[in-house]
Amino acid sequence: MKTASTLRNAFLESTGGMLPVDRLFDGVPDIVFFIKDAAGRYMAVNDTLAARCGLAGREEAIGRTAEELFPPPFGDAFAEQDRGILQGGPAIRDHLELHLYPGGRSGWCLTFKEPIPGKNGGVAGICGISRDLHAPGAQDGDFKALSDAIEHIHRHYDEALRLPALAAIAGMSVYQFDQRIRSLFRVTAGQYLVKVRIDAACKRLAATEEPIAQIALSCGYSDQSAFSRQFKQAVGMSPMAYRKRPDTRADA
Repeated sequence: MKTASTLRNAFLESTGGMLPVDRLFDGVPDIVFFIKDAAGRYMAVNDTLAARCGLAGREEAIGRTAEELFPPPFGDAFAEQDRGILQGGPAIRDHLELHLYPGGRSGWCLTFKEPIPGKNGGVAGICGISRDLHAPGAQDGDFKALSDAIEHIHRHYDEALRLPALAAIAGMSVYQFDQRIRSLFRVTAGQYLVKVRIDAACKRLAATEEPIAQIALSCGYSDQSAFSRQFKQAVGMSPMAYRKRPDTRADA
């Protein structure tokens, strides 16, 4: 049986290695889409990104970096994210950050960036999207505070995080914090924390040979049994079964 990786590679060869995904995202004006190479240069963008950078067309973005397209501090922050992923760091998911809109206005969005695997096993580039959270020009002071709490979760998911402490970082009550998380991610605050930890565990299971007990501790669980129970509940299989899947390495 052909693996998912084999099927995907065969399909890419049949299309000449090119997919018109940038044009697909032109139909969604509240989403920025991009693909970058190993040097952080844009290789494909949708019309939304081009318009927000004041470009006449998407072709003007090709070959340029985020620092060249966006003014500081936006371009500097985006380029720093790129370097982290290109140097082997983790993917970026659910990152709440400010983005630039036409006319110099800024607004909040959720950003997702994933590494593109190369033939030699390294990172060949980055693909990603940023989804607007509200109309351009609208302001909501809660987003900045919430961003700090979400960033804390992603940086410290290996620790014993508690919702009251996370809510305090955001300057909210536990109820307010939970409601903001629900409105953004369609899950409770507790479920979001589990999601971040399980996502990190999946990456480690696919990309390393670390013992499962060590992965459990590295992802914020006090013991392997508690981790295994929650992993199976979330993923539908045990950590060992996930690691042994034929296509796991292709997903890493």
